[in-house]
Amino acid sequence: MQTILITGGTGLVGKTLTKMLVQKNYKVIILSRSLKNKINTPEISYALWDVDNQTIDMEAISKADCIIHLAGAGVVDKRWTSAYKKEILSSRTRSSLLLVDALKKGNHQVKTIVSSSAIGWYGPDKKADYAFVETDPAEVDFLGTTCRQWEESISTAEIMGIRVCKLRTGIVLSNDGGALVEFKKPLQMGIAAILGNGKQMVSWIHIEDLCRMFIHAIENPKLSGSFNAVAPMPVSNKTLTLTLAKLLRGRFFIPMHVPTFILKLMLGESSIEILKSTTVSCEKIKSTGFTFYYPSIDAALKALTNLSSK
Repeated sequence: MQTILITGGTGLVGKTLTKMLVQKNYKVIILSRSLKNKINTPEISYALWDVDNQTIDMEAISKADCIIHLAGAGVVDKRWTSAYKKEILSSRTRSSLLLVDALKKGNHQVKTIVSSSAIGWYGPDKKADYAFVETDPAEVDFLGTTCRQWEESISTAEIMGIRVCKLRTGIVLSNDGGALVEFKKPLQMGIAAILGNGKQMVSWIHIEDLCRMFIHAIENPKLSGSFNAVAPMPVSNKTLTLTLAKLLRGRFFIPMHVPTFILKLMLGESSIEILKSTTVSCEKIKSTGFTFYYPSIDAALKALTNLSSK
């Protein structure tokens, strides 16, 4: 029975991933800033770390066979002030630094690190009918630079002979938080809110497929380097919004475009993320034998709206 050490284990992806790991008979240790109200069980335990002060429970490191690194401040949780942009970057790179330093200093048996990254690496679509692949260079904007430094910071573990796999995650669809919850809110009032012109391509993934991909990366020792964690069929924002509206409201909704300038006023610089068109390929991860339970937006949203099961 392997022990998996998880950072960001109490977040959207971390919670679902922890459940799936336990179902597969892994033991899980979740690194947390506080142990208050945390209850250890035979399957799931908690250990302290403090990224700001660069401290970590070395006993937890010594018990781990694999590390899954999910920690990082939410990209669209707050307006992109200069201070928050610094936090977005430092929360990722300094947490990676803490993990790598702990592995250098302590006795451990870690053979694999699977780290989250993001398709913000690529920036906006550059040409029609082209999907970004893993060998494309990082964009030079804020998110591209953040993703590049994020991946570089955890890749230093390779010097110790540790296999490092990085999953560049798209828009995660889940009922427990994230983008889908925001898409649903206007539909409660019968409004299908199409963002901007709605033509921007969304490279998305169902949360179950994403968590299965993390486990696939753990269990396949030949996987290393970067992989795009997106579904095979990207869709436009308009298609996603109207598909969801039809599932939840039938014919009883009104499509409405939210003008770009309003989104910019509401969200500031972070509005770039929801207005940007990014078409990303998942062929590399598919070539490793990974199969998607939810390859189409229709299948994913039907499952998430409890209208079908896989």
